[in-house]
Amino acid sequence: MSTIVAISTALGNSGIGIIRMSGEECFEIISKIFKPKTKKIDIKPNTINYGHIVSGDEIVDEVLVSFFKAPKSFTTENMCEINSHGGIVIMNKILELCLKNGAQLAEPGEFTKRAFLNGRIDLTQAEAVIDIINAKTEKEAKASVKQLDGYLSEKLKNIKKKIMDILVDIEASIDYPEYDVEEVTSNKVLVTVEDIENDLLNLRKTFENGKLIKEGLKIAIIGRPNAGKSSLLNVILKEERAIVTEYEGTTRDTIEEFIQIDGIPIKIIDTAGIRETEDAVEKIGINKSKNIANEADLIIAIIDASKELNEEDRQILEFVEEKKAIILLNKVDLPMKISENDIKNITENKKILKISALNKEGIENIFNAISEMYRFNEIEIDDSLTITNNRHKDAIQNMIKHTKNVKESIQNNMPIDVITIYINEILNEIGNITGESVSEDIINEIFKKFCLGK
Repeated sequence: MSTIVAISTALGNSGIGIIRMSGEECFEIISKIFKPKTKKIDIKPNTINYGHIVSGDEIVDEVLVSFFKAPKSFTTENMCEINSHGGIVIMNKILELCLKNGAQLAEPGEFTKRAFLNGRIDLTQAEAVIDIINAKTEKEAKASVKQLDGYLSEKLKNIKKKIMDILVDIEASIDYPEYDVEEVTSNKVLVTVEDIENDLLNLRKTFENGKLIKEGLKIAIIGRPNAGKSSLLNVILKEERAIVTEYEGTTRDTIEEFIQIDGIPIKIIDTAGIRETEDAVEKIGINKSKNIANEADLIIAIIDASKELNEEDRQILEFVEEKKAIILLNKVDLPMKISENDIKNITENKKILKISALNKEGIENIFNAISEMYRFNEIEIDDSLTITNNRHKDAIQNMIKHTKNVKESIQNNMPIDVITIYINEILNEIGNITGESVSEDIINEIFKKFCLGK
């Protein structure tokens, strides 16, 4: 394979920048542009040399160069990393010198892709790399690190071993039919497949929490104009993110921001006030509000408790009747004209909280209610594997389906070699997850998500 190079740190002004190079000609290229202080370059595995990157007689930058010799490197190829100053001009200049002397610009994720193709990591671990980079919370980062450490790979390896043991027994029963061991083999296969199915069901069960850890919740704040939606958003974010005035209809588009509750990422969306209006622009915002509320995992419906319930409030409460929602009675710092019973007469079985967005009262109760509703306190990943990847979940679901097919085939006294077809399908799905039998298109699609230099 060709020698590749890329800037691995984010472009911008920083203390250091890293230019990474990997491939057979890696050391030859660096020797042309690096002049060590010792006068002689010392290429020893896992060592760092101090010196200058030069272009002819011109010093480009003062650098440290790390050397990693195949196969003991991230890609299993010869590698070097140039630690330069972090300016965009300097890093680009060093990159250009590497390209000029024989390296090729790496594609996004190509270093990790080579680590996968060269067998140092499997596909689950490669996907964990991008998940770590993109992690929005500490819990998501922890789940990704466990996958990078091979927790999922190890689970799948154990399942694969059980399947291979089954296939050995089946092969023996097919090769030696005179011993009449097919019934014994079928019973043994049934017990083992039930064991495998149980392993897979336990893995699938973790995805509900895994999805929360990775994708979080989408929460829409809805209410009539001036109910306090934007004020609530500002209090939650602890900054003046949304415009708040005494005039109705100030918010005409959505405002989206991320927060964390107990380590779970939350996308919180302030929407336009819902009411009847003749204003064409406001109508667009109101329709958008309703669409977002329909797609949200949770709705926070905010009611101005200092005013009598009107038709717009009633429509909002009827709208959330069949949805997961929390009702907020806002402006309780003023004389209240709406009670909890007024709300319960319209919509039942909804959590109702009293708050004052102006005085920042009751805000913590909202966080506690969301955490309790989704059992955030039960999401622990310190000692267990959590599936966070949709691709993995789909493959596990397919494997569970194939285990059921195996069991049904045995119960229907199907020939043992027919049962083998379903067992091999389970093996194939394991290969899809780890990358042993996945298509090139899927591999390319996965690595497209990576940034340059990783």
